[in-house]
Amino acid sequence: MQYVLIIHEVASYPAWKLVFDQARSMRKAAGEISYQLLRYDTSANHIVHFSAWTCLQDARRFFESAELVEIREKAGVQAPNFIYLEQLEHDVL
Repeated sequence: MQYVLIIHEVASYPAWKLVFDQARSMRKAAGEISYQLLRYDTSANHIVHFSAWTCLQDARRFFESAELVEIREKAGVQAPNFIYLEQLEHDVL
């Protein structure tokens, strides 16, 4: 499995979440399989988006597209950090 971890600060979580939800079909068409949203326990506007993807190359293309840069600006995203990951192992304890 392949994953993308995005850590970013947003101006307003409710405003960001609205734009995030509106992009659901776009994310799915680009290859996102599933996601989790988390936030820092000390800051409601520091968001972590952890998602599974069909292909990291498609994920990079999607997240680096001009269209998505514009969407991030509209959503109030500040300084996103993208980490592209390949799963080595998974277990449940």
